[in-house]
This record gives sequence, structure tokens and C-alpha cells, in this order.
Amino acid sequence: MKKIIFLSVFAIIATSCASKKEFEALQAKYNRAAKELVNTKASLQKCLIDKTTGATNVSGLEGKVELLENQVKDLKADKAQAVKQVENLTVLTQSASDNIKNVVSQLSEKDKYINGVRDAMSRKDSINLALAFHLKKELDAGIQDHDIQINVEKTVVYISIADKLLFNSGSAVVSQRAKEVLGKVAKVVATKPEMEVQVEGYTDNVPISNSCIKDNWDLSVKRATAVVRVLQNDFSIDPGRLIAAGRSEYVPIESNDTVDGRATNRRTRIVILPKLEQFFEILEQKPE
Repeated sequence: MKKIIFLSVFAIIATSCASKKEFEALQAKYNRAAKELVNTKASLQKCLIDKTTGATNVSGLEGKVELLENQVKDLKADKAQAVKQVENLTVLTQSASDNIKNVVSQLSEKDKYINGVRDAMSRKDSINLALAFHLKKELDAGIQDHDIQINVEKTVVYISIADKLLFNSGSAVVSQRAKEVLGKVAKVVATKPEMEVQVEGYTDNVPISNSCIKDNWDLSVKRATAVVRVLQNDFSIDPGRLIAAGRSEYVPIESNDTVDGRATNRRTRIVILPKLEQFFEILEQKPE
């Protein structure tokens, strides 16, 4: 009986030792598995972090790529615009060069034209100076009077004659002595058929009114007309060359406040000048 019990206890102890070893083996295996799990989780976490970081980096790189592509596109557009501007500038430069050449050519032609006009005016000045010389020579021959003045201004000859030498006070009838003066003027004017003769009547500011003369306007016009008629009828000057003009009291050369000033203002002026048609013909001439 004791032997049976001993064997039973031995069997139990032997079994217990075997179970303990298995348990320890299982425990060790469990520990290894747990450690591997921890390591695996750590690796997984690292992978997840790396994935997130990689995704972020990819997204950032994609953004940079898109930005660079846009910059390249803009640069291409700028380049195309710059090329177009250069082309336009080249065209404009060529056009400007052509325009400058045209302007220089036109200026050259205008210079020739202006020089031609100046030459013509110089010749006209010379002619008028000669005309004035002959007038003075004619008038000095037998008529030496300070009431007759001859001047040349801007290619025009002016002969100013005081009214007391031509008319009686308040009258528009030319005196016989005046016809002698006008005859000498007509003699010189007749040698220059290409010129016009304008007769201008001037008065002082003293009012006048009678049965024949209404006012100073009327008097100045009638005196100019009377001189024109003498040149036409008595000395055969072509009436197509004659102009009668009244200036009344409104163009004084001295003050009307004095007797001498009023006497100076009462005058008749004969203007010998180029015909307007000739003047316009000169302007319309093309430069050679």
C-alpha cells in the first residue's frame, strides 16, 4: 500500500516538474512574442509616421512643381511679349527713321523755298528802294516841300502828303498844285505796272458836317477817291491798279490835342505795293 502511494506521489511530482518547464517555456515564448509585438508596433508607428511625412513631402513637392510650372509659363509669356515688343520697336525704329528722313527732306525743300522767297523779297526791296529814289528825284525837281514824305517799309513804298498841299480845309476837291505833285507820282508809278496803288485818306478828330460832307469818314473816303480819279483821268493810270480807302480820324500819328498834331493827322497816304495775286503766287510756288 505504501508503495502505491509513493509511486503516486512521485508521478505527481514528476508531472508537476514537467508542467513547470512547459510553463516557463511558454512564458519565455510569450515574452518573446510580446517583445516582437512591441517592436512590430514601433516599426508600424514609424512606418505610419514616415508615410505621413512622405505624403506631406510629396504634397509639398507637387505644390513646388506646380508653382515652378506656373513660373515657367509666365516666363514664356513674358518672353513672347518681349519678343513682340522688340519686333514692334524694330518696326517703330524703322518708321521713325523713315519719318526723320522725310522731315529732313521736307526741311531741305522748305529751306530752298524760304531762300527763294527771301531772294524775291530782297529783289523787291531793291526795286522799291529804286522806286523811292526815283520818286524823291521827281518830287525834288520843282517841288521841295517837307509836307511830302517818302518811306520804304517792309517792301512797300509810302508817300505821305499833308492835306493842305492837296485840299482846301473841309474840301475833297484836289487843288491845281496838288495835281502837279500827283503827276510826278503818276510818272514813276506808270513805270511799275505790276504794282498796285492804294490811296488812303486820314483826318483829325474835329467833327465836320455840311451839305457835301457828312462826317470824317465821309471826308476821308471822298478825298481818297478824288486822288484816285486824278490818277486815272488826268494821268491814265490803270484803274484796275487803284484802291481808294478812308481811315477817318481813327489812325492818328500825332495827338489831336494840339494844332500841329491835328495838322499832321490830316493827310493823304499813297501806298505802292505788290499786287496781292502776285504775293499769293509767290507763296504757292513750289521750291525748285
